[in-house]
Amino acid sequence: MAENFDDIAANFAFLDDWEDRYRYVIELGKEMPGLDESQRLPATKVEGCASQVWLVPHVEGSGPGARIRFEGDSDALIVRGLIAVLRALYNGHSATEIAGIDAQAKLAELGLDQHLSAQRSNGLRAMIGRIRAIAKQAEEAAA
Repeated sequence: MAENFDDIAANFAFLDDWEDRYRYVIELGKEMPGLDESQRLPATKVEGCASQVWLVPHVEGSGPGARIRFEGDSDALIVRGLIAVLRALYNGHSATEIAGIDAQAKLAELGLDQHLSAQRSNGLRAMIGRIRAIAKQAEEAAA
C-alpha cells in the first residue's frame, strides 16, 4: 500500500469508481497499526467526530523544527482510513511545515471533499485541527 500522500493520490487517480476508492481508503486503515487501549484516553480523543477517534502525537524536538508523527485509531473503518491518509500527509514534517500544509486542498485533490458525508467532513476537519494545534504547540515550545 501507499507510504506517502503522493502515492495515495496516484492510486486514487488510477481508481475510477468511488466504491473502489472507498475500499482503498478502508484498506489503508486496516493496514495501519491500531492503538493500545491505554492510549485511548480523553486527552487523545478528538472531539467533533461522529465516530470515536484518537490521535496520539509523537513530537521530536521543540520549536519550529520539531518533527511530528502521530498514531491514530477509530471505531469506524472509513475513519481509520482517513487517519491513514492524514498520517501520510503530515507524519515526519516539522511544526512549521505542518502549518503550511493546506490539507483541505490536498484532500480536494483526492475528491474527498465532494464524497464524504457532512459528519465525516466535520470529523476530518476536527482531526486536521488537532494535528495543527499539536504542531503549533510544538512550534511555540522553547527550543
